[in-house]
Amino acid sequence: MIQAAEDFREESDALSTILEGASDSDFQKVTQFKNWTIEDVIGHLHLWNIAAAETLKGREHWMVFLTFVMEQMGKGAGHPQLQRAWFKQHAGNIKGKALYEAWRNFYPELALTYANSDPEQRVAWAGPDMSTESKIIARQMETWAHGQEVFDILGLEREDTDRIRNIAHLGVTTYGWTFRNRGEEPPRPKPFVQLIAPSGAVWEWNEPQEDNAVTGRATEFCQVVTQTRNVKDTNISTVGETAEQWMAVAQCFAGAAETPPSQGKRHRVSAHN
Repeated sequence: MIQAAEDFREESDALSTILEGASDSDFQKVTQFKNWTIEDVIGHLHLWNIAAAETLKGREHWMVFLTFVMEQMGKGAGHPQLQRAWFKQHAGNIKGKALYEAWRNFYPELALTYANSDPEQRVAWAGPDMSTESKIIARQMETWAHGQEVFDILGLEREDTDRIRNIAHLGVTTYGWTFRNRGEEPPRPKPFVQLIAPSGAVWEWNEPQEDNAVTGRATEFCQVVTQTRNVKDTNISTVGETAEQWMAVAQCFAGAAETPPSQGKRHRVSAHN
């Protein structure tokens, strides 16, 4: 049994709950992430959940999906455009509330399928193959990260639990990736990381170093490594040049190097905004 699959389901539930009473017009609200609407966010999560299910069936199933994606991108489509094209071709052009319902009905099935899979099984993805456990953790991370823009635009504070340890761990272990993805050699040694979990527990990674460390709340660390917050908009503390340099550009997700949001760009919207 893969525990991370249950963590993914609970993460999805947390997002699903705040959208239960949303109308079709609510799904057209524009978030602070690349002008995506809430519908774009849910469509993105649903499409790549479907992709995660396809790759578990075998490489040939994944390649059919990937070919469609690459063809759309070859035409200049971004993520919102390619997912709309996929839903138009494969899912009756679902939008708004119907798209939300499709996502909500599907993610528990995906969680159960991954929970019962072999955690060491390798699955294909856009890059190196991954273990099924790593894949479902990646789905949790993406759900949590994209969920942030929905919580923000609705003016809601998310109550995290210790299941975000998966995301924090991913953030720490992608230290080298962050730099290599930008064509740079990762500075050594890796910074010591000490985080306070939502429960109050203390989580630590790497060798303790007084002159090279990242400390703070786990939630804010996860916001930084998923690029849903600029580090200067958090209380994350860095000691040393290496730690400061890492937190300025940290990226725990795959794809081309992305620039974190500028200071003040991403925030929870208040009733006065």
